[in-house]
Amino acid sequence: MKDYKWGILAPGNIANKFAQGLGAIPNAVLYAVGSRDLGRAQGFADKYGFKKAYGSYDDLANDPDVDIIYVATPHPQHEEAVITCLSSGKAVICEKPFAANAAQASRMIECARKNKVFLMEAMWTRFLPTICKVRELIAGGAIGKARHINADFGFRAGADPNSRLFAPGSAGGSLLDVGVYNISFCSMIFGKQPENVQSYLNIGSTGVDEVASVLLSYDGGESALLLSAIRLNTPQEAVIYGEEGSIKLAPYWCGDTIRLSNKDGAQEIKLPFENGGFQFEAIEAMSCLDKGLLESPVMPLDETLAIMQTLDKIRYDNNLRYPFE
Repeated sequence: MKDYKWGILAPGNIANKFAQGLGAIPNAVLYAVGSRDLGRAQGFADKYGFKKAYGSYDDLANDPDVDIIYVATPHPQHEEAVITCLSSGKAVICEKPFAANAAQASRMIECARKNKVFLMEAMWTRFLPTICKVRELIAGGAIGKARHINADFGFRAGADPNSRLFAPGSAGGSLLDVGVYNISFCSMIFGKQPENVQSYLNIGSTGVDEVASVLLSYDGGESALLLSAIRLNTPQEAVIYGEEGSIKLAPYWCGDTIRLSNKDGAQEIKLPFENGGFQFEAIEAMSCLDKGLLESPVMPLDETLAIMQTLDKIRYDNNLRYPFE
């Protein structure tokens, strides 16, 4: 793999985790950071060893030496930032959720395809060793045909109306912050989108969903029962039930352990990793660029859009719209 010069757009909390992962990849050059605050960009660059710091997103996107940019703004601002980068010919991986709604996601994808530039949703869980192994196990028939998924992702945050989690204008709430993991996981396992979507959102005092309960059903008889929350602690488990066994992951979105049960008995598979795990999505993007691909076969753009459409349906069915929609 050739060396790629990385840029980070918006050096917030999640960008710190991504930078740590980048630092573990020999072919990843920590090159430039862009922020609307030059001092913040410079501080981040100094912390992780990036060579350049810019006080605007445009300056980062227009640096001719940058090969690929990781976009880490809050998700309602993803569209503007991603299109800025794509329009400058820069490859992009964009933090999950890909956008605040499907309309934004569609415009981002259209821009990438028009400009013939690589774009991928940074759904980092999909590239972890455990999840790669799960795909391998299912493809190899370890549990037979996958028929049902139970998945939850909840945590109890303080009800702070000033936090983006509780702000409708920031597309806050459980569904886009952590519920997207559940929806994306089902999309990956079943390899298709639900035929029917039933849901209930518990809307809190600030106007965002604090708890989301979702039931998905598919044209082949598959189903999923999902829970996301920002005011409830949950086990953060996923169990895949197949016709000949089951796979359990806990915590499924960041863990290193698979519990497999089938006709051969029960076994535990441990796949530990270092540096936080964000390096794997970066390696995937670099591998795609090496091969001349414009999107990832593991996280294709049409699937990203379909996931956003499911998230939209859940919100709209419960009369939840953001102020900017």
